[in-house]
Amino acid sequence: MNKRRAHFAFPPPPPVGLHRRTSSLAVWAYTEIRNRILRGDLPVGLAISRRKLAKELKVSVLPVTEALQRLEREGLLESKPRVGTRVRIPTRESIEERCQLREALETQAARLFAERATKAEKRELRHMGRQVDRLYARCEKGTVERNLLFSVNTYHMGLHMRIAEGARCPALRDAIEKEQVLVFNWLYDTAVQRRTLASDYHAQLTEALAKGTPAEADAAMREHIRRGMDQVLEGLARLHQTRRGWRLK
Repeated sequence: MNKRRAHFAFPPPPPVGLHRRTSSLAVWAYTEIRNRILRGDLPVGLAISRRKLAKELKVSVLPVTEALQRLEREGLLESKPRVGTRVRIPTRESIEERCQLREALETQAARLFAERATKAEKRELRHMGRQVDRLYARCEKGTVERNLLFSVNTYHMGLHMRIAEGARCPALRDAIEKEQVLVFNWLYDTAVQRRTLASDYHAQLTEALAKGTPAEADAAMREHIRRGMDQVLEGLARLHQTRRGWRLK
């Protein structure tokens, strides 16, 4: 069996000793801060303090600064001169653009998966689809611990990366990861607290990819992404009503 790369795992502890390299610490700080954003510990609109983060992560301000600059380049943070840095509040336009990009990449991955994936990979994907639905069902009941939801979202992203891997097109798989289309989908879901899904939401998708034609797989993925976007846009309208002003303390 081919070894698959792990995706979006919890970051390792920072290196210890007298010769810790700033670049290594910056990578670790980037992963930790990004995970905090995706977990909802740093919610959209929250003002970011570099010194506070450096103290919490037990590193100097320099690697934290590098990490924040990278997160800003990737679109998870935003800054204003003489105002500060905050977790980016997504606009309707940015969500629509990201979803269009995701649709273009993932529908092609779905078509190729239907054509090229092995029987074992299709069987595994169907199992993962049912498991994702069961995990989200657990999250619909009452208050959900953030680490549990983080784990569920990590597994969910793993399902979509399995589709990309089964497509047998490394360039397409790398584009999905590089453009962070799944990271932003996760961020939007966390921001608007989207946890209510149909009981067979992912089972329907994976069944179509495992048993359908490439055209049927394409249509199923397209419908899957567009339905999610509509729900996020509805939640975004409520979110903007509670995020007045530029800084959220």
